[in-house]
Amino acid sequence: MKHTNTFKYLLLFLAIPALLAFSQCDRVLQNEEHHDVYVVMLSMDGFRWDYADRAHTPNLDRIARNGVRAEYVIPAFPSNTFPNHYTMATGLYPDNHGLVNNNFYCPVLDMTYTMRDREAVENGVFYGGEPIWVTAEKQGMTSASYFWVGSEAPVQGIQPTYWKEYNVQDPFAARIDTVATWLQLPKEQRPQLITFYFNEPDSRGHYTGPDSPEIDVLVEELDSLVGVMLDKFETLPVADRLNLIVTSDHGMTEVSMDKYVDLEQYIDRDWLDIAFRSTAMMMWQPEEGMTDSIYNILKDADHLSIWKTGELPEGLNFGHNPRTLDLVVLADSAYSIGWGEPSEHFNTGGAHGWDNLNKDMHTIFYAQGPAFKSNHTHPPFELVDLYPLITRILGLDPAPVDGKIERVEGMLK
Repeated sequence: MKHTNTFKYLLLFLAIPALLAFSQCDRVLQNEEHHDVYVVMLSMDGFRWDYADRAHTPNLDRIARNGVRAEYVIPAFPSNTFPNHYTMATGLYPDNHGLVNNNFYCPVLDMTYTMRDREAVENGVFYGGEPIWVTAEKQGMTSASYFWVGSEAPVQGIQPTYWKEYNVQDPFAARIDTVATWLQLPKEQRPQLITFYFNEPDSRGHYTGPDSPEIDVLVEELDSLVGVMLDKFETLPVADRLNLIVTSDHGMTEVSMDKYVDLEQYIDRDWLDIAFRSTAMMMWQPEEGMTDSIYNILKDADHLSIWKTGELPEGLNFGHNPRTLDLVVLADSAYSIGWGEPSEHFNTGGAHGWDNLNKDMHTIFYAQGPAFKSNHTHPPFELVDLYPLITRILGLDPAPVDGKIERVEGMLK
């Protein structure tokens, strides 16, 4: 019996190197499978889920026929640009990646972040999580970004190999040309992951409102640019290995002076030490001793909700990060909140930032390429799921995230 056991242990000992070699070989094969795969993701800011159904969009329809279209996509809360673009990049909810709104105060750092402050935008201390380009670069994959929230700052000391400082004046066609140029670089320099960004139809939606004829015209112009992009990409040497994603960060809803809550009718602005505002949502740090008073006054106010830190509804995945401060105030859908009489300039047109389950906040997803099914309509999913989707396509080991591959893997071949 002793000799039998010794023989078994000897066989096991000899088998371990073989098993390790097989595992390493399997990893090499997996890496080889993804060594020449490409993902390009375009975000068209503020593209509501139903815009393409109202307008003539033959090129988005072309992607849907050749690939995948989602019924709609649910943004993270708050449904604003900076938190959601960074959610798309990291696979984390804003509470967990730290960009809790377009503008916020960080008590831990005693620093303020605003989206128009170049110094803050380029300061890596504000950005938590691991953006998809950092995941790629850490694993030896070249990445590029022609405008994306977080790409202008070193996160974990890393930026995309190629990146641009944001300039709203850069023509959309020039951005497409640059992306196409990147994809024609020699293989050792060529990015396999590219993110890029258009600031429309968001800008016009704020001005004209999402239900205006001007939006339909703009959507058709954007669709034409998508067609230019598709035609360029089809001529590239990597065309048969290129996966294209067209998506957005949030939708848009109409606002009006008829649906406005004047907070000065309830509380004194001087009761707040720090207050960050948007049309739909505010984060407040009251003066010492005033938190309960403000909460009790506003908890029964019409057309808004107020919560203390840590007490927001679970579905919002928000309100535990110190950057959300002591109180969060959220207007009811289509209502605005502000101080004093409504300003016609501010309270007409379109806006976003409301509860992410509000259908007007939902956005688009189109994709095509060798990784995707053809002519497939996918059930709704969350923007936070894009990170695990892209890491799956590129064969990258993902960082820990809130997104779920299970919600999106059904669109893949």
